[in-house]
Amino acid sequence: MSEAMIRLLLVMVFSGITLQGCAESKPERLGAPIEGYSHTSAAINRFSVNGNGGPNISPYGGGGKQNCCAPLPVKWHPGLTVVVEWEKDPDPHAYGRWPEPMFSDGWRKRMDEHETRYTRHRAVVAVAPYERLGVVNVHFLPCNQVAVTAGNMLPRNPRYPYRFPQKMQEPATCPKP
Repeated sequence: MSEAMIRLLLVMVFSGITLQGCAESKPERLGAPIEGYSHTSAAINRFSVNGNGGPNISPYGGGGKQNCCAPLPVKWHPGLTVVVEWEKDPDPHAYGRWPEPMFSDGWRKRMDEHETRYTRHRAVVAVAPYERLGVVNVHFLPCNQVAVTAGNMLPRNPRYPYRFPQKMQEPATCPKP
């Protein structure tokens, strides 16, 4: 084999190896937007999914506001969970009953006291199966229960995995975890 042929062969082999690095690889995880729904009379002041923040949610409200992003696998797999942490205001309309003018010193003092009643929670939550990764929807339910989806369906879609009423009442006693 001539020296020119060997050089040509080496160039072809090297070029092939180099071009393999240019092949487009698909990511295993992507950042998905986070959205929340409160199905209770409490306000969700803040929450996070795997440490990434979601928007605050008014009582019986949610949807339409998204924060970025919770890294999740592109493909769902059995046993997939997320960690949801949240702060809840059990009486979000209290300030409307206070006699002090809003933002006055007396009002601020009362607000500081009110904030001591906020509760903080943490749950490891199974993610409902999804075919395509989409928006991470976090549903806050009575008794500090949480449900999570991460597909590309809206809650009103007939194939959405959960059918929670928007307004749910807190039972007199909650089951022990």
